[in-house]
Amino acid sequence: MARIGMIGAGSWGCALSWLLCNNGHEVVMWSALPDEIGMLQKEREHKSKLPGVILPAGVSFTTDLEQAAQKADLLVLAVPSAFTRQTACRLKPFVRPGQILINVAKGIEEGTLMTLSQILEQEIPQADVAVLSGPSHAEEVGKGLPTTIVAGAKSRATAENIQNIFMNRVFRVYTSPDVLGIELGAALKNVVALAAGIADGLGYGDNTKAALITRGITEIARLGTAMGGRLETFFGLSGMGDLIVTCASMHSRNRRAGILIGQGYSMQEAMDQVQMVVEGVYSAKAAMGLAKKYQVSLPIIEQVNEVLFGDKPAAAAVQDLMLRDRKIEITDTEWK
Repeated sequence: MARIGMIGAGSWGCALSWLLCNNGHEVVMWSALPDEIGMLQKEREHKSKLPGVILPAGVSFTTDLEQAAQKADLLVLAVPSAFTRQTACRLKPFVRPGQILINVAKGIEEGTLMTLSQILEQEIPQADVAVLSGPSHAEEVGKGLPTTIVAGAKSRATAENIQNIFMNRVFRVYTSPDVLGIELGAALKNVVALAAGIADGLGYGDNTKAALITRGITEIARLGTAMGGRLETFFGLSGMGDLIVTCASMHSRNRRAGILIGQGYSMQEAMDQVQMVVEGVYSAKAAMGLAKKYQVSLPIIEQVNEVLFGDKPAAAAVQDLMLRDRKIEITDTEWK
C-alpha cells in the first residue's frame, strides 16, 4: 500500500483518489478552499464537479498542505494549470528530495511558455517530476469505465512505479520517457477541441470534425517535434487519443465552451456557462507564442486565437481556413 498526497480536489483529483483508494492505497486530499474540504468531509462526494462518485473511507481531506505531503510516497498535482506555479511555491517546503510529484493537469504557462512539469522542476527542484496523461474524462474514470493512459518520467523506474500504483483491470497505464511530448499533446489538444466545439456550435458536420482532428494533430506534432518531442508520442494516447476524446465528448469543457462560442457567446460568457476551468483558453495564446519562437505554422490554433481574443466571427475563421493557399498533405514526399 502507498500513501498518496492528492493536491487538488476538483473532478480529476476526486476521480483519481477514488481509483487509488480502490487500488488499496491511502489518499490524503488537499484543497485550498475550506468550504470544499468541509463539503467533501460531510458528503464524501463532490456534487458539483463529480456527482455520483462516492469517495471511499480510505480518502481523507485537509486544507493543510504539510499534512497532505508528509510521509507521502508520491504526490499528485491536480490543480488547474493556471494555479500550478503558485501551488508549487506553497508545496515546495514539504517536498522531500527525490519525492515523486506527478502532474495531471494540462496546459502551458502563457507568460513563460513553460510546460507544467518545467514549472514544477523550476519551483521544486528536489522533486522527481513526472506526468500522467491521455484520453481520460474524470466522469468515466470515476465510474470504473475502461481507460488507458500514459505515465511519463525521466527514469524508467519512476514511470514503472507510477504504472504499478495506478494500474488495475479497468485503468491501463503505459510508460514513456517523452515527458515534453506528452505535455505538449495534452495542452495543445485543448485548443483544437475549442475549434471542434466552435464548428459544432456553427452547425457543421462530421466532415468538419474529422478535418479539424486530423489537421489539428498535424499542427500539434509539427510544433511538438520542433520543440524536441517524439513524433510517435503525438500519434499515441496523449496526442491523437486525447484529441479524439476531447473533440468528440460532451464531458469536454473545451468542446462545450467552443459550442457556445460557435453559437454566438463571447469567450467569457462561454466560460461562465461551463462553470469549470477551460484550459484551452489559457493555452491558446501560449501556443502562438511557441509557434513564433520555433517558427512553426499553426493555422487552426491561430484562428482559434483570433476568435477568442480578436473578436473574429467564428464563421469567418472557418472560411479563412478553407480558403488558405493550396497545400500538399504530406510534406517531404515525392511524386513517382
